[in-house]
Formats: sequence, structure tokens, C-alpha cells
Amino acid sequence: MKFEKINKDKIQITLNLKDLEEKNIDFHLFMSNPIESQHILLDMLDEAKEKIGFDTNNYNIKVEALAMAEAAGADLVEISPNADPPVCRIIEYSKYLYQLKKKQKEIKAKSVKVVIKEIRFGPQTDEHDFNFKLKHAKGFLEEGAKVRAYVFFKGRSILFKDQGSDILNRFISELEDYGKVESAPKLEGKKMIVVLAPKK
Repeated sequence: MKFEKINKDKIQITLNLKDLEEKNIDFHLFMSNPIESQHILLDMLDEAKEKIGFDTNNYNIKVEALAMAEAAGADLVEISPNADPPVCRIIEYSKYLYQLKKKQKEIKAKSVKVVIKEIRFGPQTDEHDFNFKLKHAKGFLEEGAKVRAYVFFKGRSILFKDQGSDILNRFISELEDYGKVESAPKLEGKKMIVVLAPKK
């Protein structure tokens, strides 16, 4: 068994198969029995205190578990390298990669990419323009995209905010079979905005 002081508050304990045999450490018991594991670890820390003068009462301990992995015919895999201390698991590396890919696939399948399409009106939008934009909005909602429609008030046209509100309310009414209102029309600076989500 090898003890190495990494810095003032961290040591590394390296065990090989011979060490496990000499100390009569049953790897499977060590992994499955937390009380037994605690006793073995405390014995190793006492030995570290004797051999390299490491005070275990005040410091974090890092124990290298490569020998245990070898004994199990597995690999020591770093799961969370950025954690303090880093988190490792004794597992077959190929199995770990398979599980990781499977998990990533599941996450990708669950995550739905939200597409938001914008439609702009002016407070004086005419009938033809309104219908043209309405047709596009229906298509977007049918494709599963959200629609963010807004009336842009340029300069003094802010005086016509009631007309802007009427345009958006009519827009919502015309699209009630295609989408539902996610956020009601509200004035934000020079824009009056409404967001519609597709009906599922």
C-alpha cells in the first residue's frame, strides 16, 4: 500500500491486488457493506497518519480505488471530474459509455426545440395585409411553432394603441382553432405583443 501526500489537505492511497490479499479485504464486501468499508478506510487513514504524519481529523481525503477496480475486473471511471472531491465509479468502461449514450439519447428525445415565428403589424394594417399574415400564422401553428405577433408603433402612432389592441384581439380570435394565448397582449415600449402556442 502506497501513501502519497498530494498537498497539505489531500493524500492519495494506492492499493494493488497484493495489498488487498494481505489486508484480507474482500472487494465485493467493501463495495456492498458501508460499515465494513468505513472500518477499512479508517484503518488505512490510521496507517497514513503513522507513515506520513497525515492528520485525518482536519482534512479531506482522496483514496485511489484502482486496485479495487482491477479486483472486480472493471474500470475506475471519473463521473464528475469538476466536483470536489471528484466522483468516481467502479464500472466497466464500455458499459458506462453505453449508459451515457443511452441517457443522452433519452434527454434529446425529451427535449423539444421551441421555434418562435414573429409577425409584425402596424396600427394601420389593412385587410389584405392582415389576412396574408394570418394565413402565415396558421401555417406556423400547424407546424408546431409558437407565434409572437406584435404591433409596432412608430413615432406618434403610439396614439393609436387602441387600434393595435383591436388588431391583436382579432388576430387571437381568428386563430382560436389553431393556437392558444400564452401571454395576452401587452405594451412593451413601442410594441404591443401577444404570444400564441400551438394547440396540442
